[in-house]
Amino acid sequence: MCGRFDQSQTARHYANLIGWLDAVYDSESAPTTNAAPGSYHPVMHVQEGERRVDDVFWGYRAKWAEGKVPISINARMDKLANRYWSRLVKKGRGIVPAEGWYEWTGEKGHKQPWHIHRKDGAPLFMVALANFGTFEEHRAEAGFVIVTDDASGGMLDLHDRRPVVLEAADAQLWLDPDLPPEQALELVRRSAVPADRFDWYKVSTAVNRVGSNGPQIAAPIDD
Repeated sequence: MCGRFDQSQTARHYANLIGWLDAVYDSESAPTTNAAPGSYHPVMHVQEGERRVDDVFWGYRAKWAEGKVPISINARMDKLANRYWSRLVKKGRGIVPAEGWYEWTGEKGHKQPWHIHRKDGAPLFMVALANFGTFEEHRAEAGFVIVTDDASGGMLDLHDRRPVVLEAADAQLWLDPDLPPEQALELVRRSAVPADRFDWYKVSTAVNRVGSNGPQIAAPIDD
């Protein structure tokens, strides 16, 4: 899964890396090394032909599902074709850029956080789904989720699931509204950056506290 991530560069920085020099911004979120659910973070998407970077609430529940299903922060890739997610696959494809994400190991009360990142130091373009509209009752009606898949290929010692990450060119294809949903799903299945391209190190338990921020959060610590 993905319950925290490191988004320590500006939204404009990430958009420039993907070649979005003409992007429209509705994002006032400050960079953070400890992005947590239940708060707003920049999400890249295309709306009516316009490349946009908007602050979106991390967490999603369809309006009709209130009282029926909990708010989700992740969506399993193998479930994206079902009725709950298929509308967002068609009209709500997004990318959450980041430097890495966090996972925890160990027993309850003694959890050790780890920072997971690309070995080559490149940014992560994490596949997301969102309702980019407005909400009436709860912010999660207009929220986003990060798409996850099985953490095969050597990452199972940290967690059995991981965010789906794309290269910059594939991220742009995922965001293309002219790409049919079936082809978009095939793209993420075929083109996700493999697990062996990632590395990880231990970080301070300060990351456990929502609101903790700063470069020391994402810095490696000695074993």
